Parts: sequence; structure tokens; C-alpha cells
Amino acid sequence: MKQLLGGWTILVYLFMYLPILVIVVFSFSQGRVLALPIQGWTVDWYSAALSDDRLQAGLFNSIRVAIAATSIAAILGTLAAFAIQKYQFFGKNAFRTAAILPIILPGIVTGVAMLSFFSTLDLPLGLLTVIIGHATFGFPVVFNTVAARISQLPRSLEEAAADLGAPPWEAFWKVVFPGIRSALISATLLAFTLSFDEIIVTIFLTGQDNTLPMEIWARLRFGITPEINATVTLILLFSICLVLLSQKFARE
Repeated sequence: MKQLLGGWTILVYLFMYLPILVIVVFSFSQGRVLALPIQGWTVDWYSAALSDDRLQAGLFNSIRVAIAATSIAAILGTLAAFAIQKYQFFGKNAFRTAAILPIILPGIVTGVAMLSFFSTLDLPLGLLTVIIGHATFGFPVVFNTVAARISQLPRSLEEAAADLGAPPWEAFWKVVFPGIRSALISATLLAFTLSFDEIIVTIFLTGQDNTLPMEIWARLRFGITPEINATVTLILLFSICLVLLSQKFARE
């Protein structure tokens, strides 16, 4: 029975990760045609990818979008988490549900809805609209993580600081913030990763400036190349590092 479960486990992992492993292996293949057997190994495709002007522009745009969207999500998500955990107000449960809804909705729904909204406002599509779109699903990531951490903090510490004469901002900075700092960093790293790799919402909201995933998507219409494999491998490594850092801070 254990051998059967072990076999199924291996099959499940192969199903999930074999396509990724294939991309990584072919990113080092010497030939331009992605076929087996591999004739030789090289890292030239990584040099070609890193020196490609359009890929560089896409990378720069992706980083700008991810930083801006994550900053907005971090500020709004933290404020919303404090409102939920610290205060009682009418419609609190409905507010909580509405706060996490964007991460549950399919990306195509969010993309079409925001495209219609921006069209109504006559707002031209570009990096600004992409930033707003990415902030909507980064917001619930920060909100959920920070709200969960605040709920674990003993309120007696904050009350003790107030009893000792600390104003609210000082009690927050010296007592509350150290308690939520690791959760906030974890959530922002995860939100950054989601924004950096996002493509479905971006398709509906982008203008003439492509993000890196959009640039890769545009090139895939003409076939997959070794440069794309190398770029995807670098994105994979970058994303794994961010997720591992996020998990590390989440455990603290």
C-alpha cells in the first residue's frame, strides 16, 4: 500500500513539475529547435535574453508595475485589516467578504470588469491601469495575512502602552508594528510575485507598454524559442526566491 501511494505521489509531482523541468532543460540546449535528443549544452540563450531590448523593457515595466501595485495593496490592505480587527461597524462581515472577493474571482472577470470601468471613465489603457488592476488582487493577499496576524496579538500590550501615556501612533509603531512586520513583509513579497507574473488581467488593461509576461506571450504566437525558455527559467528562479522568502517571514 505504501509503495502504491509513493508511486501515485511521484506521478502527481511529475504531472505538476515535468513541464517546468522541460523548459529549464531546453533553456540550456545548444540547438534552436526544441527536440530530443539534445545535441549540446550552452548558456548563450541566457546572454541573448538578457541583452534583448524588448525583454529588458518588459522586465523594467513589470518591476515598476509590481512595485507600485504592491505598495498600494500593502497600504490599503494593512489599513483595512486594522479596521476589521480593531473596530466594530455596520456591515463588517460584508466588508470582509468584499475585501477577499478579488482574489477569488477569475482573472477574466476582473479584467473585463475593470476594462469596462476604465472605458466608462475614458481612462486610456497603460501601465497605470495595469497597476490598478494588479493592486485589486494584491489587496486581499495583504489584508488576509495582516488581519490574521493582528488577531493573534494580545490587545493588552497596546492597552498597556496607552496606559503608560503613549499616543496611538507611538503605540502602533513601538508595539503593534513589530508584531505584524514579518506578516506584512511576507504578504507584500507574495503580492509582488503575483503581480510580476500576472498576465490574464494584464491582457485586458495594458496599452502599448508590454510587461515581461505580455512580451513573452506575444512572442509565443510565433513559436517557442530558446531565449523564451531562458527568460522563463530566470522568472521561475526569481519567483521561487520570493515565495521562499515570503514563507520564511510568514513563519516568524
